[in-house]
Amino acid sequence: MLLCVYVWLSFVLLSEGLDSGIVGGKEVKPHSRKHMASLQCRRQHMCGGALIKDNYVLTSKHCYHKTCNIFEVVLGAHNITQREDSQQIIQVEKFIQHPHYDIMLLKLKAKAELNRFVGVIDLPQINEKIPALVNCTIAGWGMKKPGGTASSVLNEVTLKLQFSFECKNKWKEYFNSEKMICTPSDGIKAFCQGDSGSPLICESEFIGIAAYTYPNNCSSKKYPEVYMKIPAFLPWIEHKVKNSV
Repeated sequence: MLLCVYVWLSFVLLSEGLDSGIVGGKEVKPHSRKHMASLQCRRQHMCGGALIKDNYVLTSKHCYHKTCNIFEVVLGAHNITQREDSQQIIQVEKFIQHPHYDIMLLKLKAKAELNRFVGVIDLPQINEKIPALVNCTIAGWGMKKPGGTASSVLNEVTLKLQFSFECKNKWKEYFNSEKMICTPSDGIKAFCQGDSGSPLICESEFIGIAAYTYPNNCSSKKYPEVYMKIPAFLPWIEHKVKNSV
């Protein structure tokens, strides 16, 4: 029942426009996050993602839209409103969705060219320990404030990882401590609309992907923002990449 409710919640958050963005962050040095991907439908940015192999991007499942017939991944971008020479635009060949949680692999129709603008991010270890209260960063092209407009350039914000029991106390049955982690917002810094699927980096490790936040208020002080915990999904990721045809 919990898993069904969680998937339903993800759908509701997406339909309300809360698939994520960076609030209270700053512009990153161009191409310093070579693994970052912009997921686009008909040239419109929808979500973030991380390039984990030259032909696979990891993102959030609720970024998938049945109505989108041209789904592309833009790599090597800094300003997504421009067609920069560094950009590689590759169509998605296959959507590989987790059956119960908000995580998805995108198999690309062509391999990305790895260069000084585009690179893969290493996955963490399966038993990676994630201590609370460490500083983490998340980057994206989303809104700079709730209800605002999306950013044309890549922005990044630093957030502190929360204790799992505190996440559970706030989100109750919507939070699974084995599969999820969270960061609290101070009302100033947060992820918001436009960055679901963007990678959360803690102590140089790829630890989570942005999943959901509080409806209509991504910088809510009461409800921490939630991510899928990457180490918990490593067996699923590795199996799907190895066996996908």
